[in-house]
Amino acid sequence: MANKTPLFKELTKGIIKENPTLITLLGMCPTLAVTTQAANGIGMGLATTFVLLGSNIVISALRKVIPDKVRIPAFIVIIASFVTLIGFLLEGFLPELYDSLGIYLSLITVNCIIFGRAEMFASKNGIVSSAFDAIGMGIGFTIALFLMGSIREILGAGQWMGMNIPVIHDNPMLLFIMPAGGFFTLGVIIAVVNKIANRKPPLEIECGSCDNCPMSGKCEKKEVAAE
Repeated sequence: MANKTPLFKELTKGIIKENPTLITLLGMCPTLAVTTQAANGIGMGLATTFVLLGSNIVISALRKVIPDKVRIPAFIVIIASFVTLIGFLLEGFLPELYDSLGIYLSLITVNCIIFGRAEMFASKNGIVSSAFDAIGMGIGFTIALFLMGSIREILGAGQWMGMNIPVIHDNPMLLFIMPAGGFFTLGVIIAVVNKIANRKPPLEIECGSCDNCPMSGKCEKKEVAAE
């Protein structure tokens, strides 16, 4: 169990605590550009996860071989290779999604999320840990894009994943599929997620007795003892 705990932490930290979009505010360009539809958000998120996973594994495997002076160019070449591969795959098997993502698919190469994880984590850790880190960050990024895309598509177009939403479909709020609506939606989601991430745990005090304790009114241990 001791060996599994760090890997589980690496896998889950990117979902909320270190979400690359909603906490560290990286990858803003694709987040705002492609999230007019939920399907586009999922597509961009999964494509980025694929590149993250592949580049993290390769960079981690070669971290002791790549000279420090050419570290950044080497990272870019590795990342660009996986971006080219996912581009070919989407163009061949999902051409509609490929057309919807457009130039933003190629811009994954310079996505700060991917380069940041390569520089800060994959180049300093083992292959397994780097893979879990990539999957966790990719899941967090995908969730953020899917959530934004769903809200904007439902309110701005009255649809969701190809299904019409009653009432809203007849009177959509077009603002939400415009850039201003994207910034507003992102701001609201960031505020909610940060509120959850920064929630403080219940106050606990290690002491021998609750008598004359100035914090006894807020101490949960006193209530448990009383029961």
